[in-house]
Amino acid sequence: RIIAISEKAAELLAQHIGRNDISVIENGIDVQRYAQATPIDRHEIVPDHHDGDITITMVAAFRPQKDQDSATRALTHLPDNYKLCLVGDGERRNIIEALIAQLGMQQRVMLLGIRTDVPQILSASDVVVLASHWEGFGLAAVEGMATKKPLIATNVDGLAQVISGAGVLFADGDHHQLATAIAELMSHPDYYQKVATACAKAALRYDIATTATRYSNLYHHTNPR
Repeated sequence: RIIAISEKAAELLAQHIGRNDISVIENGIDVQRYAQATPIDRHEIVPDHHDGDITITMVAAFRPQKDQDSATRALTHLPDNYKLCLVGDGERRNIIEALIAQLGMQQRVMLLGIRTDVPQILSASDVVVLASHWEGFGLAAVEGMATKKPLIATNVDGLAQVISGAGVLFADGDHHQLATAIAELMSHPDYYQKVATACAKAALRYDIATTATRYSNLYHHTNPR
């Protein structure tokens, strides 16, 4: 049997290999680990943090698939008290470092590298962003939603389906639209809470226990070839 991590991944794979007997089992996370995470002290991730600062966090490897560029450029359309934490590392880090310097954002963009305390960082954030040019699923999106924070993500196949009916989508590469989405969330508390609540509920669909059960059911009900 062939298993895909999303309906869109299954669709594309079927077109590529000419088979339609593909099962879909979405990736899963330990939802409670994220939902119950104790927020990290913001001064540990934003050294010059002040009361009233807005913390935006994106967790993603620095590779061509991901779009830290748009997340960084979005700050140019937001007040100075909006700060961005980029968690991860990879081949494009030097490109993002150069962009940060070019935009004069050294005091507003924090490069946190690879971390083991991602749940705590997300829990301390105001908004979670996942900007990608393409995705098979978008596990980092589920992690952000599980921390009961509003998620803003790129409207690309795979990722859009994961947050359907919960988070906010923006067009690929449109940093103006991303900035507007962030500002609207932070300017309207009721809207913010509505999106955050919907995200937390959506994350429950991807609990690791459900994923494990579905794999177990597939193993036990599939005839060996």
